Amino acid sequence: MEQLLELLDPKQILTHALGFVIFVWIMKRFAWGPLLGLMEERRNKIAGEFEQIEKDKAEVAAVTADYEAKLKEIDGERREKLVEAVDEGKKMAAEIKATAQDEVKGLHEKAKADLQRDVAKAKVQLRDEMIAMTMTAAEKVVHEKMDDDKHRQLIGRFIDNLGRA
Repeated sequence: MEQLLELLDPKQILTHALGFVIFVWIMKRFAWGPLLGLMEERRNKIAGEFEQIEKDKAEVAAVTADYEAKLKEIDGERREKLVEAVDEGKKMAAEIKATAQDEVKGLHEKAKADLQRDVAKAKVQLRDEMIAMTMTAAEKVVHEKMDDDKHRQLIGRFIDNLGRA
């Protein structure tokens, strides 16, 4: 133990203790304050960055929700336009069908009128041919020729009387 006491000199211990206290005071005064300030500043910066990240997340969520709402709106408009196009197509098809039916009806009426006109022409032509044949036959029977106008009137009245009977 004596050797230990010889190694431990009280002056040296006191000098070391006093040096340590001065070292701690100098460190507290000049180093720890700025170090603690830097650490506090860094902590505040990190906390601010976390707050900014949260704000950015909220902004991204809002933009995403707005984007999805617009997509749904666009989809709804697209469906509405498709329905309108289908309805317009059906309307046009109905109009085309009605126009075609009207044209067919008009062609039918024209064909009917043409047929009636042709029948009337055929009757007149048949009447004229019957008159001519009758005149020829009458000439052969009578052996003389009558005045053409009188003969036609006479045969026309005869045929008209046949048509009424």
